[in-house]
Amino acid sequence: MRGWLAAAGVLLATGAAAADYAGPIFDAHLHYNVEAYDGPHPLADALARMQRSGVRAVIANSRPNEGTKRLAQAPQTRRAGVTVVPFVRLYRNRADYDNWFRDETIHAMVQEELARGTAAGPYRGLGEFHLYDAQNANGPVARKLMALAEEKGLAVLAHVDDTAVDLLMAHTPSKGAKVGLIWAHTGIGGAPVARVEQLLVRYPRLMGELSYRPGLTCDGGSLCPEWRALVLKYPDRFLLGSDTWINQRWESYDATMRGYRTWLGDLPPDVARRIAWDNGANLFGLTKP
Repeated sequence: MRGWLAAAGVLLATGAAAADYAGPIFDAHLHYNVEAYDGPHPLADALARMQRSGVRAVIANSRPNEGTKRLAQAPQTRRAGVTVVPFVRLYRNRADYDNWFRDETIHAMVQEELARGTAAGPYRGLGEFHLYDAQNANGPVARKLMALAEEKGLAVLAHVDDTAVDLLMAHTPSKGAKVGLIWAHTGIGGAPVARVEQLLVRYPRLMGELSYRPGLTCDGGSLCPEWRALVLKYPDRFLLGSDTWINQRWESYDATMRGYRTWLGDLPPDVARRIAWDNGANLFGLTKP
């Protein structure tokens, strides 16, 4: 009895380990590319991974857009309890990564896709797109697509650095005040937390997606102190993503989501729920699962 009381005293003094987050997840950065659906990850496999991981909705953007359409229209997706939020990706093939921002055929393709929509409804956003040089945000097609996104109320998923965020926002009619930009990886180059906060303050509809973010977690898989402070200060501004850009990311999908659940479990439950589900669901008007 004395031993049990002593152990209990230690737990009370040090705090018991937090339980992992157990609620639904909105995957705000998912690709279902041709090498996945024509390769080792047919629809049944991809959906099984989402189900096992408690992923109840995804932003799907794929190269080519056929992958997103397959996910959106399949009866198996609905039976799996997964909602697809379709985005138009700007890439027909890998060659488009380096040239889309000035390629008028990309602009035409985006307009055609928006007019066509998907079996699950209209497209809700544009991207993911990459800018390996921030100055390419000033390309003619990049300018037109940012203005189009605001005009049509489309979200934008952008893999860019912090300089390019400012440049892209400058090309919208509201100068970034009214466009919903999802910053893929919240700056994969490792923009300082202070710079991330500056952009969150400047652009009220900027959201940070946290896959691959350098410096996010520390030993044991918990959030590093400066990131914990930031997400507690701005709990409505962050999203989770898998970024299944290659097949190896599909193979580690379950582990990626377990990692998120670990550090979410160290946050207050309401904050964890917002980051995992509510923020994405609220962006696109999804009901709670």
